[in-house]
Amino acid sequence: MEKPWTKSVTLALEGPGKYVTISNTTEASWAMIEDWPLDDAPALNRALDICAAAVEGKRPAEDARKAFIEAAVEADIEIRE
Repeated sequence: MEKPWTKSVTLALEGPGKYVTISNTTEASWAMIEDWPLDDAPALNRALDICAAAVEGKRPAEDARKAFIEAAVEADIEIRE
C-alpha cells in the first residue's frame, strides 16, 4: 500500500461542487489520466512525469502532490482548502 501524502488534496474534479479527495500519488495519477478536463497541457504532462517518478521512488511524494496541485490550477479545477 502506498504511503498517503502528508495532506490530501480535495478538488472539484467531477464538476462544480462535486469534490473528490486525493490522498496519494497513485490516486493523483489515475485522476489525471481518467478524469482530467485537459488532454495535453504543460503542467499536466509535468505532473504525470513527476508522479511516475515518485511511484518509482525517484522523487519525493511531496513533489508529486505539488505538481498535481499545479496541474489542477492550470486546468482551472477548484481546490478546497
